[in-house]
Amino acid sequence: MAACVLHYLWQRQVPQMLTLGAGRNVLRRAFALPASSSDFQSEYCLDKLYGQQQKGGDDGSNSNTDFKKKCVPDIPVDRLSVSYCRSSGPGGQNVNKVNTKAEVRFHLASADWITEDVRQKMAVMHKKKISKSGELIITSEVSRYQMRNLADCLQKLRDLIAEATENPQVVSRIDAQIIRGRVEKMNRERLRQKKIHSTLKESRRVDFD
Repeated sequence: MAACVLHYLWQRQVPQMLTLGAGRNVLRRAFALPASSSDFQSEYCLDKLYGQQQKGGDDGSNSNTDFKKKCVPDIPVDRLSVSYCRSSGPGGQNVNKVNTKAEVRFHLASADWITEDVRQKMAVMHKKKISKSGELIITSEVSRYQMRNLADCLQKLRDLIAEATENPQVVSRIDAQIIRGRVEKMNRERLRQKKIHSTLKESRRVDFD
């Protein structure tokens, strides 16, 4: 019964109320419509593509994802230099008319929102991405939309920081012996298969003398 009433209101009464303009507040309360057009957000906005990192809250999980969430700092977008240029990515002829490729850069040595040890590690690990002036450059052209490429650049930056934040895993002596044994076994099998293949090719050779 309630479904029939809502269908009747939507088909008959809603168009008239929208035309008169008097029932818009009633419609918003009844159908949970946004209060104003300023509440609308595109699906390509940064709030949806690149959500803010949640601080604190130790839920007892020891997963790698939780470790990254705790150690990777919030990225201040206003401290970054963002620019756009022509892209060679998807978009067809559209890429020749609009600037869709996103480029994010910042001076790594003076980025105080990243800890000193992480900055030094990033400078060593990603030295090819650092310009002569000391700026770390990150680009993205995976999409034909500027905001999506910008969000991808920010996500790449978060991954770089998380990679530099992680502590190297210490391999125990037993694990090292197991890995060494597997590698030696793999090499022996590779040489055996190579010898079989060589013998097979030798047997196919015809001597014309």
